[in-house]
Amino acid sequence: MSGPRTVLAALLLAAAGATLAASPAAAAERGPATPIRHFVFLMQGDRTFDNYFGTYPGVDAPPADACQALVLTRPANGCVRPFPLHGRAVNPLAPGRSVLDYQYAGGRMDGFVAGYLRQGRDGTNAMGYYDRRDLPYYWAVADRYVLFDRFFAAARYGNRTNRSFWVSGAPEPGGGAARTAGYGDAPTIFDRLQEAGVSWKFYVEDYNPRETFRAASATDPAAQTVRVPLLNYARFVDRPDLRSHVVDLSQYYRDLAAGALPAVAYVSSSGSSERSARSIEAGQELVQRLLTQLMLSDAWPSSAFLWSYDGSGGWFDHVRPPVVGGRPLGFRVPALLVSPYAAAGRVDHTTLDYTGALRFVEENWGLKPLTERDATATSLAVALDFRAQPRAPELIQVDAPPPGAKVRVDIAYVAYVGAFLVAVLLTAGAAASPWLRRRLGRPLPEPAGPPDPVEGHVVGTGRRP
Repeated sequence: MSGPRTVLAALLLAAAGATLAASPAAAAERGPATPIRHFVFLMQGDRTFDNYFGTYPGVDAPPADACQALVLTRPANGCVRPFPLHGRAVNPLAPGRSVLDYQYAGGRMDGFVAGYLRQGRDGTNAMGYYDRRDLPYYWAVADRYVLFDRFFAAARYGNRTNRSFWVSGAPEPGGGAARTAGYGDAPTIFDRLQEAGVSWKFYVEDYNPRETFRAASATDPAAQTVRVPLLNYARFVDRPDLRSHVVDLSQYYRDLAAGALPAVAYVSSSGSSERSARSIEAGQELVQRLLTQLMLSDAWPSSAFLWSYDGSGGWFDHVRPPVVGGRPLGFRVPALLVSPYAAAGRVDHTTLDYTGALRFVEENWGLKPLTERDATATSLAVALDFRAQPRAPELIQVDAPPPGAKVRVDIAYVAYVGAFLVAVLLTAGAAASPWLRRRLGRPLPEPAGPPDPVEGHVVGTGRRP
């Protein structure tokens, strides 16, 4: 990952000549019940907790003898142990519903490799994992804020289903049949916010306003409507007062500079989604930019930033999902919370899913619950301590090391007033320069690469290397 020093220097240089306009005063709105006045929730794609953080100190990690059988009914055929994926470009595993069900195996969690092999596919890579060498920024954030090791996807399969839970606390309305007709009148958290007069925005990386459920992309019909559930509701497409809240991600940086970050902000990535190995670095760079600019703004002392993932993608995780509402949740996914009220270096073992964030928003701004799921969910507030004074921002700078080398992490503590002025300069510069705008909010699509070769099985005895 490219170090932020070079990027910040370029931004400051470009911003030096920018003309700054005075920001209008924020309109009065319903105040929150806690010191959190700005909640940001980024959704990334297709990772399990063990795939990203299974070797992080203090977490519920795979047992030392973890080894997934090649064939469930023939243990003598061998098994695959968890192994590091350092520097390997592994294509998305594309599991499908039948593979995910076989991986779950009635709660035994022992079909992660066999689920692929029974279809004639190589399932070895499902046992691969990353660590601090591959995810230096994410692990550095975990060192200084809150990492959840019992955060689950809302459902076992379906990016659409999980993203529907993300915004509405319920599965995709009407299932596949509704994808061309729209999601109907099912309420979302943004309807509640709009009714209550609480500000909100949905920031979309590489946003194309023309791509909705009525006019999907010709080259990738599901891309934007999967990533942005609101674009499947006729009212969010047709009503200007609602549609105007769905904006390009570049607006996030301008809003921070203007002191206009809304009370609730959802963020959906595109090329930085982390669904493929080639987008992991881009995902870290995206999160680093989002957090750095938030920390440099006047919104930081009253903010909370959460990011998580919309499904397992077929990767291994050893924890059996709990049953909620009579059905098991999806597999464990990474989730991290960054806030001046988040404990430093805490691994939080509270059982949560996306509806815990909805519950927090509802309780913080006095909104009516959407469904039974969010009404009974544990609130994300369990990971925030409002008895303490807000922590100063820590600008985490990570230098990408050569393979096998130790990651270097530097921390800069920034005063609130000075930071806000820097943020204004940075964002104004980004708006003035198309190149900087791409660097800040619209990274170029990842290049296509050749498919990975079929790899041999890593057969083991049950001992981790």
